Amino acid sequence: VFDPAQADTAIFYSISNAQEGLGGISFGNFLIKRVVDELAAEFKNLKTFATLSPIPGFRNWLDGKLKEPGKDAEAELLTPTERKALAAGAGTGTGTGTGTGTGTGVEPVSLQTLLQTPDWPRKPELAKALKHPLQRLCARYLVKEKREGGTAYDRVAHFHLSNGSRIERVNWLADTSPKGMSQSAGMMVNYLYKLDDIETNHETYRGEGKVMTSSAIRTLLKG
Repeated sequence: VFDPAQADTAIFYSISNAQEGLGGISFGNFLIKRVVDELAAEFKNLKTFATLSPIPGFRNWLDGKLKEPGKDAEAELLTPTERKALAAGAGTGTGTGTGTGTGTGVEPVSLQTLLQTPDWPRKPELAKALKHPLQRLCARYLVKEKREGGTAYDRVAHFHLSNGSRIERVNWLADTSPKGMSQSAGMMVNYLYKLDDIETNHETYRGEGKVMTSSAIRTLLKG
């Protein structure tokens, strides 16, 4: 499309080692760092190296949380403000100020039901109401949910964090294909590889289980 020598950003779109079928095969640490080093040597203008990655386990994790018995999952996952916005976006606002006795003026609505609404990304008010809670929950899933041993629950996240990246940004409705919607409610994530930080990020994650994040992700985690 244009002269690659003029490019300032390289985006990694598909990394085969993150695929489930190659789960037991080791390609070695710093796989992407080696690629970054080679690209930087060949294309001198490159300054930013990042991925556009799927989030394959998010919906399974979220659905599991919503179905946990013996607890009010919606109250644990969503803030009162988010629940009110979802009810309004779904068109269940009463407009009377009476609601269901909670003082919010809206009827309760199930997040799981909303996510099963056909073509919800094409319903502007509903998509707008879902955006913040889903991005916030996705950030929580990527950063805080861990497997036994302290590694990231999401296998793609684990791969990139092991290679020294930081979680940079959650991209809203970046993949609205049927697969993208079923895996991650249409979201994708950027993992940023900053040359000076790759080895430190790798050691921090592998040694302490600490996930490095951007200020945008930290803001999402604060709600």
